[in-house]
Amino acid sequence: MSIKLKAEIRNAAGKGAARSIRKNKNIPAVIYGEKKAPVAIELNGRDFEMLLQTPSLRTKLFEIDTANGQEDAMLMDIQYHPVTDNVVHVDFKRIDVKRPVSVSVPVEVINADVSKGLKLGGVLNFAVRKVALRGLVHDIPEKITIDLTNLSIGDSVHGSDLVLPNGVELGLHQAELAFATIGGKMPDEDTQKPAAAAAPQAAAAAPAADAKK
Repeated sequence: MSIKLKAEIRNAAGKGAARSIRKNKNIPAVIYGEKKAPVAIELNGRDFEMLLQTPSLRTKLFEIDTANGQEDAMLMDIQYHPVTDNVVHVDFKRIDVKRPVSVSVPVEVINADVSKGLKLGGVLNFAVRKVALRGLVHDIPEKITIDLTNLSIGDSVHGSDLVLPNGVELGLHQAELAFATIGGKMPDEDTQKPAAAAAPQAAAAAPAADAKK
């Protein structure tokens, strides 16, 4: 789903012009890429602050309407004021919606409460929480989920095990990564070892008992 955004073209650049925009509660921004000249724009501050509540904003297609026409872009960077945390600048990168893009999306684990391994006392190591994907922007999911239901102690989920939408593939070096692992020992391991150690002792004791008869 794309996000429609209206923006004004900025005719003046520089720190003074940007300061003036912020004084009016708006946000200076820029659109660049696709071998075209960058376009300096001004965003409505209130509208953009509300957009920041949208999940996975960096995976969305922005359709930015300006006086020069519509720009298809993705959000690349947001700069915040170090004291107030107000947004002070935004960077958008133009994209061709007919060509694949590379983005990182969050990874989420589900069904931990019914996981076989966790019920047996295993410990979840959720090591990698973002995955690099490549695909058309409309096919990129907001997040990737890992279902822990059938994972037992000692099981791992690697990049190659992730369930991806059609047309979306893993980025470079993602297939070998262990995103989630359930560590620990199976409950019967500790009980089996003493039993196995006791077996030779019992066998040795049997001939001695027969000799006393």
